[in-house]
Amino acid sequence: MELILDKNKKKEHLYLEVFHYYRELIMEKKLPPGSRIPSLRKCSQELKLSRTTIENAYLQLAAEGYIISKAQSGYYVTDIADRQHTSVRKTEKHAQTPCRFDFASSGVDRESFRFDLWRRYIKSALRQDERLLSYGEPQGEADLRDTLADYVRERRNVLCSGEDIVIGAGIQSLLHILCPLLEQRQTVSFPNPSFVQGSTVFHDYGFQVDYRNKDCDIIYVSPAHMTKWGDIMPVSRRLELVNYSAAHGSLVIEDDFENEFVYLQKPTPSLFGLAGGQNVVYLGTFSRLLLPSIRISFMVLPPELSALYRKKADQYNQTASKAEQIALCQFIRDGHLAAQTRKLKRLYSVKLKALRSAVQEVFGKDSQIQTGAAGTSLALTLSTTLTWQELQKKAQTNGLRLQLLREAPGKITLILSCSSMPVADFVPACKLLKDISQIQN
Repeated sequence: MELILDKNKKKEHLYLEVFHYYRELIMEKKLPPGSRIPSLRKCSQELKLSRTTIENAYLQLAAEGYIISKAQSGYYVTDIADRQHTSVRKTEKHAQTPCRFDFASSGVDRESFRFDLWRRYIKSALRQDERLLSYGEPQGEADLRDTLADYVRERRNVLCSGEDIVIGAGIQSLLHILCPLLEQRQTVSFPNPSFVQGSTVFHDYGFQVDYRNKDCDIIYVSPAHMTKWGDIMPVSRRLELVNYSAAHGSLVIEDDFENEFVYLQKPTPSLFGLAGGQNVVYLGTFSRLLLPSIRISFMVLPPELSALYRKKADQYNQTASKAEQIALCQFIRDGHLAAQTRKLKRLYSVKLKALRSAVQEVFGKDSQIQTGAAGTSLALTLSTTLTWQELQKKAQTNGLRLQLLREAPGKITLILSCSSMPVADFVPACKLLKDISQIQN
């Protein structure tokens, strides 16, 4: 491609010709991402245009995301061509194939939640005119924190006061508050790389992120969700972790995700309770008990971190809806959260058994299934000559959403969730999965 300039055009329009010239080269990847474009001086000499004209064209390219300026180095092409191509491809894919069966969803069953009941509590909260005229308390509404202190004491043996609780819109927002309190620590260990949202926050704050390393300064665990198919950390292992962390001065972050959905054994005590509230941060959320869109989570801090937090609490804005906090507080006080927990435990226990039966009916009694004592998912290992990319592509084409756990030669292990899919869809969805996993290229 060659730039042919129309010298009869006004000077103020010449920069647009330069702009369109380079934009076309970038979008056609004739100038690939990361490549350096000519300097202002060199481009000015080659095109016999003023430096101002070239600079205006480059500034326009930078403003629209085609190039980026690096100090003392020059201008470089961004990956905008790749991103736009991917965006178009995703849009076309979703438009062509609506999802029929969703085994990958982390949503909830529509029948699990009483929208009419929650609507009444929201309307009641919205009638508290004077209270809603102000911003929410940075730490969370005091009445909700006190109610949560009673709730976790009764349910999880977490002994604390409302002053030790911090409320936020999701676990990730709480980690943004926690990380600055841990500046004396440098390393953090996660059970596996799957919790990207959590590890990303720690990485952004400069922590070294490891996996399954008990010698790190911080140990992040989900005792009720050790595996995606619902394995639970036994009491003996919990005691071992509590004692080890106390002896080595490490901090444990206990993400008690899905502790409510324990079917095949009695609920195990929280790490926070076993440690007597020392060296353990307790995290809880209501996204699984209520709705994922109700973004209210909470964090219980041990005494030393609670004192540090109170010194800087006013520096943070509350991220959770004040109206929803007011509604949730009364919802819990009236006993509806306890009733909701019992309802969901029965519902998901039945659905998980039905999903297992559907898998065995379609794939055979000897199919490789892994289930735990809790949760809303199971792991299924398929024998197939397809790669994960090939299987995923075929699944998407047929309106089936899947989640990969691991891949090995000739085998693909999937996580199948029962949470949002109707029971009536389990068998047809499994039949579709079996059909596409056996299709050869």
